[in-house]
Amino acid sequence: MNLSSEHCNISDWLRLEATVKASVYTVAFFFATFVTVIIITIVSQNSKLKKEVRYILLCHHLLCISSYCGLGVVFQGMRALLANSPVLVCWVVFGVQLSVGEGILFTLALMAVNTYLAICWPLKSLSFVDSVKYRILAGSWAIIIFKNVCLFLIEGTNPTQGAVFKSEPLCPVILNGSAARAIGMVFLFLLLSIILISYSLIYQEGKRAGHFNRSNIKARKTVLIHLVQMGLHVIPTLIFIGLGKMCGVFFFALNLVLFGVFAFAQCLNPLIYGLWNRELQSRLYRWMCCQRWCGQMMTNREPV
Repeated sequence: MNLSSEHCNISDWLRLEATVKASVYTVAFFFATFVTVIIITIVSQNSKLKKEVRYILLCHHLLCISSYCGLGVVFQGMRALLANSPVLVCWVVFGVQLSVGEGILFTLALMAVNTYLAICWPLKSLSFVDSVKYRILAGSWAIIIFKNVCLFLIEGTNPTQGAVFKSEPLCPVILNGSAARAIGMVFLFLLLSIILISYSLIYQEGKRAGHFNRSNIKARKTVLIHLVQMGLHVIPTLIFIGLGKMCGVFFFALNLVLFGVFAFAQCLNPLIYGLWNRELQSRLYRWMCCQRWCGQMMTNREPV
């Protein structure tokens, strides 16, 4: 399609895009929240699991995914419905969603580092990690919030943004300038490097110690699946940042395909990092059997 000869109204494309994204986010939110509630219920009911760092990080990660999808429903819904919301409200909702999205990647990096320490330094790292787990989580969120608040203030004071209390039919985004994009890319590559280095060291340690043999092939599959799933997160994000917003059917379709891959990865996260765990699988089976038994007992119970 020749974009130079067609009437290009970016607002129409953005509203149509927001309608599709809001629908996808709604499905992803309900699915992710359903799995998240199940896993958190299983972990919280076991005194041993809820003290382990990997399950604390897992629950934190799953809560970030559900919150990210829920905020996506709110923001994209405001754009699709032309809610005429104040610019400041739009910026706050989008900024919080972006921060929670960075929290997803941050917790993935912490989970990878924790797995590396548990495998390669099991005796030395156990007590240390257990003593600093909450401080590391708090520090991670402090870094994310501080970074985004600083960028928010920089872009919010830009005169070209207009009055922050002015209502806009189509919610504008924040943290979309050159500085924010550059810092976001550095942040993304830093966390991705931590994850890749951790998995590489885990794989090397497994080969050296003989863990990745035929009797334990699932460990190798787990590393591979995690890397593929990480690619589904990162590659669409990089392409999306590079392309920006353009008019036309091709760019609209490409944007939605990239978003679909990204949303699919979000839905896979609870399954891959949660229910792929053999201990959680066994406890989930027992929990489901218990719930089914309790349901049958309530159904068969004769009235007094």
